[in-house]
Amino acid sequence: MKTRMFQEVTRTWNPVTGCEHNCSYCWARKLAEGRLRHLPRYRNGFSPTIHWRDIYSLDSQRCRFKKGLIFVTDMGDLFGSWVDKIWIKEVLTVIRGSPGATFLLLTKNPARYQEFVPLPPNVIAGATIETNRLQYHYSKAPPVNERYEALRNLNHPRKFVSIEPIVDFNLGPFASWIQGIAPEVVYVGMDNHDNHLPEPSLVKVTDLIGCLREFTEVRVKSLREAWNG
Repeated sequence: MKTRMFQEVTRTWNPVTGCEHNCSYCWARKLAEGRLRHLPRYRNGFSPTIHWRDIYSLDSQRCRFKKGLIFVTDMGDLFGSWVDKIWIKEVLTVIRGSPGATFLLLTKNPARYQEFVPLPPNVIAGATIETNRLQYHYSKAPPVNERYEALRNLNHPRKFVSIEPIVDFNLGPFASWIQGIAPEVVYVGMDNHDNHLPEPSLVKVTDLIGCLREFTEVRVKSLREAWNG
């Protein structure tokens, strides 16, 4: 398995797998359809699938987490438009029943959070926003401006933004977007899988990090020069 996306995470939990955003840089799809395809969990490849054993134990009791920071569904998008509402409710029920743990949710469809408000208090609700430029087309996910507006308008005290893999941006407006969301932390990282995305220069990324640190915590995951230099 790959290294966890967020180093503070103590474990990942994938009660739902699969995604239909079809991002050109998706490592999870490549993993599910490649090296992990022989596992029963990925018998459907990267098609959306719920794994009931991850929600209920063998004695039919709901799964419980006692402590830690749990990253939910790193092998899919739990809040994708295609995900059955019942599936999401089942996952949120486990989260509410595990008040000693904190759960990290990450989606490219944050507008769907509104269907489940109020979210459990032990949730940190996040969205991937790679850029503020609308001209880039590498995904069927909602446009980045819609993701920004949805997360900004979400009435939840704990939010975060993942700018990974970072794509070229307009510095001032992009920093203003993130500030408007009021995240408790922002993760910034370059693409690590040679997808040749339209990347910003290292100097530009460093400038963005400096702007973000004026109003929030920034966790830098991987920095390098842009592949096209």
